[in-house]
Amino acid sequence: MMKTKKLLLTTISISSLLLLAACGNGSSSDTAEGKEDDGVTLELFSNKGENIDTLESVIAKFEVENPGVNIELQSPPEAETVLKTRLTKNDVPDIMAIGGNATFGELARAGVLVDISETNLLQKVQPAYLDMSKKLVGTEVEGNFGVPYATNANGVLINQDILDELGLGVPKTYAEFIAALEIAKEQGEVPILFTLKDAWTAMPIWNGLGGNLAPENFAELKTADDTSFVEGYDEVATKIAELVKYGEGDIFGLGYDDGNKQFANGEGLFYIQGNWAIPEILKNNPDANINFMALPSSDDQAENKLVSGIDVMLAISEQSEYKEEAKKFVEFMISEEISNQYIDEQKAFSAIQGVLQEDPTFANIKVFFEEGNIDSFPDHFYPAGMGAENIVQGYLIDGDKDVFLKMMDSEWDKVVNR
Repeated sequence: MMKTKKLLLTTISISSLLLLAACGNGSSSDTAEGKEDDGVTLELFSNKGENIDTLESVIAKFEVENPGVNIELQSPPEAETVLKTRLTKNDVPDIMAIGGNATFGELARAGVLVDISETNLLQKVQPAYLDMSKKLVGTEVEGNFGVPYATNANGVLINQDILDELGLGVPKTYAEFIAALEIAKEQGEVPILFTLKDAWTAMPIWNGLGGNLAPENFAELKTADDTSFVEGYDEVATKIAELVKYGEGDIFGLGYDDGNKQFANGEGLFYIQGNWAIPEILKNNPDANINFMALPSSDDQAENKLVSGIDVMLAISEQSEYKEEAKKFVEFMISEEISNQYIDEQKAFSAIQGVLQEDPTFANIKVFFEEGNIDSFPDHFYPAGMGAENIVQGYLIDGDKDVFLKMMDSEWDKVVNR
């Protein structure tokens, strides 16, 4: 069985591993050697640098309440090479806090993750996100392999002070958004702050548009060879290229971290990102007056949805020697107290029923959650290893739409060996 898992894991590409973007030195095999007299040590692997402080706080509380169970957090940058090596050796962390994307689905299908269907870990999860989790795994494998924990929203950060100075309201349609960008440009403001040095930062724009304008079941249709990017993403490609024209300066030379600093200090009316950027912005300027809205992709306000997905999926390694202790930690994470702490500190949303985000920053998108007017991140259903972020970035540099859309199709087909 181990040899089978190893073979399956070696098929995960380097691009897939980039999506995880973190790992550590402690594995289930390592922790067996490192078992201490006063208990066991579990490795918690997180792919988010933004939540390190929060997870460290949660771990400290857990260890106080559970003497003898030690949690070692691993979340270093640029760890994709190390992670690839570990996966090919079946060296998998005990607990994983990873994104709800194609890589999670591959790990589940490869038998790497514990099936938690018969546990009580899913009882408090909102059904919509549980369904999203199952779609990521697909129908070829039965079971539930992760707890949808924190969810996020793809949208537009607003510099409220500049919006007020310009006498503008929150745009509700694409036409209103473009009009606001034109006014900002005329008044000498940077209409949209872009950080396209980091290819992945093009994806919040791509997903915001694609979640509204592309066919809702695009991935399913594409997999069945019943559609293509050429057919389904023409309007998305046109509009993302139009929006990029409202950036100023070296938009391909500015990275995410520096962009967060600039937006925190008042540069840019809008910043197309996700709620995950808010804690980073507030670290740079706690007094930043920012708000958040859905990206208005259509001129029909009723057609505009909020793109939301699973930001953190909690999963347990099938090869962990301490599954019961790992389950106990996951139970602690999904408790009401800790779930509230997480979304408060991370400016996130919860997949746990009854845990609500009340921060006024999100007043503009509250109605989307209340009405269920939500669509998932399109790229979470693209094949792992496709490298869509690099292809989109390349398109925004050279601007050849026809070549770009054909390349998206060919790279998808290449990954799935069509």
